[in-house]
Amino acid sequence: MKELIAIIRPNKMTATKEALDELGYPSMTVSAVMGRGKQRGIAGEVKITEGIVLAEAKAASISMKYVPKRFINIIVQDVDVEDVVAAIIRVNRTEQVGDGRIFILPIEEALRVRTGEVGEAAIN
Repeated sequence: MKELIAIIRPNKMTATKEALDELGYPSMTVSAVMGRGKQRGIAGEVKITEGIVLAEAKAASISMKYVPKRFINIIVQDVDVEDVVAAIIRVNRTEQVGDGRIFILPIEEALRVRTGEVGEAAIN
């Protein structure tokens, strides 16, 4: 089993969820996060409220302190990793800075609390 961590644009969340549903992976954990990398802003894509200040990135030259993203955690069977990663990339690639990142981590064990199932049975 692997854990996929995907950091994507907020406006790509619905399409990403639909693509994962089609592959049989409807379960995920999603968080709204703020961060920064090389992107430094989003041109005309998002409005954010930080306290009482409303900021809108209207041009590529305007940078934001932190950029809103969606942080997705999904546990995937080893045989499905390539397909799930390909689907996330297909939906999220705009070929612009800020398309996101995917990290793949090994999972030693999974346990379903309600039933006591372990391993891949716990994630199905």
